[in-house]
Amino acid sequence: MTTSFSTHDSPKATNVILHAFDWPYSRITENAEAIAKAGFKAVLVSPPMKSHKTANGTPWWQRYQPQDYRVIDNQLGNTADFKRMTDALKSHELHAYADIVFNHMANESDLRSDLNYPNSAILQSYQENEQYFDSLKLFGELSQPLFTEHDFVKAFPIKDWTDPWQVQHGRIGGSSEDAGLPTLKYTDSVVKKQQAYLVALKRLGITGFRIDAAKHMTLEHIQLVWTKSINEGTHIFGEIITDGGATKEEYEVFLKPYLKGTQLGAYDFPLFHSLFDVFENNSSMEGLVNPYSVGQALAFDRAITFATTHDIPNNDVFLDQVMSEENERLAYCYLFGRDGGVPLVYSDLDTSGITNKNGKPRWFDSWQDRVLVKMIQFHNLMHGQPMHCIEHSEDYLMFSRGDKGIVVINNGSVETSIQLPEGRYSDLLEMEGVKVTLVADNGGEGKPAASPYQLSLPAKSCAMLIKD
Repeated sequence: MTTSFSTHDSPKATNVILHAFDWPYSRITENAEAIAKAGFKAVLVSPPMKSHKTANGTPWWQRYQPQDYRVIDNQLGNTADFKRMTDALKSHELHAYADIVFNHMANESDLRSDLNYPNSAILQSYQENEQYFDSLKLFGELSQPLFTEHDFVKAFPIKDWTDPWQVQHGRIGGSSEDAGLPTLKYTDSVVKKQQAYLVALKRLGITGFRIDAAKHMTLEHIQLVWTKSINEGTHIFGEIITDGGATKEEYEVFLKPYLKGTQLGAYDFPLFHSLFDVFENNSSMEGLVNPYSVGQALAFDRAITFATTHDIPNNDVFLDQVMSEENERLAYCYLFGRDGGVPLVYSDLDTSGITNKNGKPRWFDSWQDRVLVKMIQFHNLMHGQPMHCIEHSEDYLMFSRGDKGIVVINNGSVETSIQLPEGRYSDLLEMEGVKVTLVADNGGEGKPAASPYQLSLPAKSCAMLIKD
């Protein structure tokens, strides 16, 4: 079956983002040159603020429990480390993106009953080490709390996760014994302090923001914080987790209003679920021909596309959404091959404990994988080239990027051979068993073949072809 379509007339060039999840800022500084050489154009770092730290380390989720915005002082480094990192990224023409947590503050109910942030012990440490913390200060006055009890909504745990009011006013992680993470109101005072923090980060070199738990923030709060002046010169996207695209309840209740009420980007969970359905559940490849047309992908200029996010391997509730290694590779081939969205690549330091087929941490330095780097190269080479589906079946999909490249994915359980369009091609990925061969004569009576090249793809493999 052959079809032809274009997702849009004038594709917008996109920059691939490396999500250096829970990396110390110094490690990003040390690897800035290698990250740029791998083809990435931006790096997303974990929340740069004050959060709990110890000499023996803390779990990743502590970075998502803010104690103070006014200084960067956490397990990953401090303000000085952060500035060295942004300078290093800039020197290699890499954009720096920061993960932002504005929905809530740290749950410290086991330590105290008040809602002053930071707590009294931290305020005392500011006074005792005044010169040090003044050197780390981003804005404001450290002698007083950033927030008090008047800045929080009434404490109650979320029970109905499909009720927008509960999800956007209740506390995450709550129970009958512990109400959970204190949820901030969007008062003038809170909004001004959050804006002051964003402005300070922009002064430090940040050019992109990821809004953590955006699903839990009211649309009004997001609109008040991210004004035109705050947004200028930055790329911003929200985390709104859904179980699918259009017609799914979570999409209709949470993601659709966000997309309508802002001009910000968002994680493309609709497309992720389309990928998961095709590669993990062996649904027809037809589902990836043009998922946007059926509400199963976001608009090309709003989407942050991915094969995994930090929540999927690190939270028990999402573990069943971890793809196999071979399926994740096919998903990346599709994401880097297509012309829509900004691809984000997840890489951690063995946060989840999940291993690969070689028994090594699965996403540790995965950003340096040879095939992945070649996929990024293809993506960068194809900027601005429209996408057209050439051919597809239940098991395979072949599409072009203008007249410069072709992507072919075989999701089937057996090898398949596909006749390529006219032209000479070289395979950028060079995966094992993938072959481009010249058919000596299929035109009959000594006539030259109309399409002389044939591509052979083993089961669960893909190719990215550059037209010579």
